Amino acid sequence: MFKMQVQDDKNDPRSWHDVKGPGGTLLTFEKEADARARLEALYPVAVKMEKYSGPKTTRVIAILEDADR
Repeated sequence: MFKMQVQDDKNDPRSWHDVKGPGGTLLTFEKEADARARLEALYPVAVKMEKYSGPKTTRVIAILEDADR
């Protein structure tokens, strides 16, 4: 599983937050490529700007499953 995060303040590493859907639930994806495509659809300017200038303000993170569940 993968989730998306965005950073509100590029100078504050604590400002990363999860991207949630309209109902307030966490958006998760089975495939990393799907998460990256959705991130680019939701934040097209931020994703494209990362290619040409820094710093990175969007990311896709793997959600590790708990083996005990």
